[in-house]
Amino acid sequence: MAKGQGKVVAVNKKANHDFAIEETIEAGIVLQGTEIKSIRTSKVQLKDAFIRIRNNEAWITNMHISPYDHGNQFNHDPLRSRKLLLHKKQISKLIGQTKEQGSAIVPIKMYLKDGFAKVLIGVGKGKKDYDKRQDLKKKDAKREIDRALRDRQKY
Repeated sequence: MAKGQGKVVAVNKKANHDFAIEETIEAGIVLQGTEIKSIRTSKVQLKDAFIRIRNNEAWITNMHISPYDHGNQFNHDPLRSRKLLLHKKQISKLIGQTKEQGSAIVPIKMYLKDGFAKVLIGVGKGKKDYDKRQDLKKKDAKREIDRALRDRQKY
C-alpha cells in the first residue's frame, strides 16, 4: 500500500489551510492499551496537534484521542505526548528542514494501514493571509468551472 493510503481516521484540515506543505513522511506511533481501540472508532482530533523533536526523537503533542468507552481505570490520558516511529535519517532531515525560518512539522492525517496506526506528517512553511485568500479564490474559481461544466453536460 502506498504512503498515505488506508482507512482514514482523522484529517487535519487546518494544516493545509495554514501551511504550504512541501514534503510528507509516513510515521508510526507508539500507543498505550486502549488508544488503538479509540482510534479504530475514529475518536481522534488532530486540529491543534504539532510535532516537536526532543533528544533526537519525534513527539506529537496536543493530539486528542478520546478515552475508550468500554475502558476501565486503566484508560489513557487523552492529550499526552506520543512518540513517533521514524528512522534516524528521517529525523535528522526533519531537524535540518525546520531550522529554516517559518517552517514547521504538522500532522496531516491519521489512518490505519495493515492494522497499524500511521500518521502522515508534513513539513511546510506558514502561509500569510494573502496566500490563504489566493488559495480560496482559486478554489472558488475551480468550483465555478466544475459547476458550469456539470450543468452543460446535463443538457
